[in-house]
Amino acid sequence: MANLKEIRNRITSVSSTMQITSAMKMVSAAKLKKAQDAITAMRPYAEKLTELIQNLSASLEGDFAGQYTQQREVKKVLVVAITSNRGLCGAFNSNVLKQVKTLTETYGNDNVGIFALGKKANDALHKSNFVVANRSDIFDDLTFENVAHIAESLTNLFVEGQYDKIELVYNQFKNAATQNVVTEQFLPLAPIQSKEAASSDYIFEPSKEEIVLTLIPKSLKTQLYKAIRDSFAAEHGARMTAMHKATDNATEMRNQLKLTYNKARQAAITGEILEIVGGAEALNN
Repeated sequence: MANLKEIRNRITSVSSTMQITSAMKMVSAAKLKKAQDAITAMRPYAEKLTELIQNLSASLEGDFAGQYTQQREVKKVLVVAITSNRGLCGAFNSNVLKQVKTLTETYGNDNVGIFALGKKANDALHKSNFVVANRSDIFDDLTFENVAHIAESLTNLFVEGQYDKIELVYNQFKNAATQNVVTEQFLPLAPIQSKEAASSDYIFEPSKEEIVLTLIPKSLKTQLYKAIRDSFAAEHGARMTAMHKATDNATEMRNQLKLTYNKARQAAITGEILEIVGGAEALNN
């Protein structure tokens, strides 16, 4: 059994850790509320805009919007890995990295490039995979304008033919305790699934082609912004849950150490009393 000083030091250490994890939990809970409100308000708009673009693109004739919808033989794939810049959020980052590695094995290591959005993705993948770019700074100032620049860069890589397919991998926010890893096709635009939706009747002004060519870039920017916002909210949810569990575990460990300390202290006191009694009896004899 460890001596009393060692146990006291461990109790102090665990208590300090518990204070840190409890503070991180409260900070993440406060940030989660704001991030959750942002993604909840944005999702309906982003999904409806994507649906509208798919409908219009499916009804176009000729090569209008072809640079965004062209289905080429998939030789080069760009995977956009969206993670966090910091850890201590459970399996949040590792789940994304596992999915990225699965895609890499599916398409072949030599055919996949990685576009890292998050320091954890860059740190984990830059040695084993070809990371073409790292934009971890996006989380320092997460605005639509900053994300739009990244979306334009990704679009140019596809339009110029450097990559035949671009996929997003990120954690989709469901609730504070649940995040689902999603693989979402960014380019080319996914073909519409419903024949009924494709035949929707619209009135166009000024023209169908002009509207589509204007809306598609905006839709792509919105799609990327939604994915990053989803990941941002999921990160805080995962960190809040992880820190809550860590605080509970630290509390349990501290209580166990206190019990061990009290037992050791009681044993030490009992031993000292026995020594005193034994010494007194020896003197009497």
